[in-house]
Amino acid sequence: MVLRSGWVIVGSLPSKDGKPDGLGKAGCLIVFDRHGNVAETLAGDGINGPWDMTALDLGGITELFVTNVLNGIVPPKPNSTANSTANEGTVLRLLITSGADEPPRLLAATTIGSGFPETTDPAALIIGPTGVGLGRNGTLYVADTVDNRIAAIPNAVLRLSDDGTGTTVSQDNSLNGPLGLAIAPNGHILTVNSGDGNIVETAPDGTQVAETIDISPAGPAGGDLFGLAVSLDGSAVYYVNDGDNKLYVLS
Repeated sequence: MVLRSGWVIVGSLPSKDGKPDGLGKAGCLIVFDRHGNVAETLAGDGINGPWDMTALDLGGITELFVTNVLNGIVPPKPNSTANSTANEGTVLRLLITSGADEPPRLLAATTIGSGFPETTDPAALIIGPTGVGLGRNGTLYVADTVDNRIAAIPNAVLRLSDDGTGTTVSQDNSLNGPLGLAIAPNGHILTVNSGDGNIVETAPDGTQVAETIDISPAGPAGGDLFGLAVSLDGSAVYYVNDGDNKLYVLS
């Protein structure tokens, strides 16, 4: 996440061996300056396995919306084929300073979503609530990967209470394990599937409005499609493919 002031915030979910049995620590958010130097670390206050985030950048103050996937997860024993599962994935709203003169500081943390399913996975490390995007109406949309749906948390910017797993906007049909999520200029929700590499466009009323497109250059498997962003003029979609370590553009 790049703030207008130039600070870059990256989620860190550590595993000592890159596998589910190496999980254990809560992780953190690492703040880099515009030159790539680590300037600050945000930890605790509900941050537990940060998986994805979006932001409402107001200049000197920013609201970060962060999904977390480690609550209730117990790392499986080494070489075990049994997954650890829980229904304790969360969405946090973090109020931070975001001025240019000093690194961001955490001012307040509020849990606005909880109870999302999560599970360890040998191929994906862990699966849980992933991409988030803030609509113009203040609704936060969440890619609930395990339950194959898009969830909505209303009034996310000002909400003082936990909305649980939110309201289901859309489920199944063209959705196939949604990961990355972004909001298009027309307010529609874009998601990329882990199951087949397709990108899906969904209206806020739940209608899947466009033909799905396979955007996974490495083949039909799309579990590598996490990062997703729309250009400022709405003419292109940028996405990261972790499988071949490249940034792509769809225009």
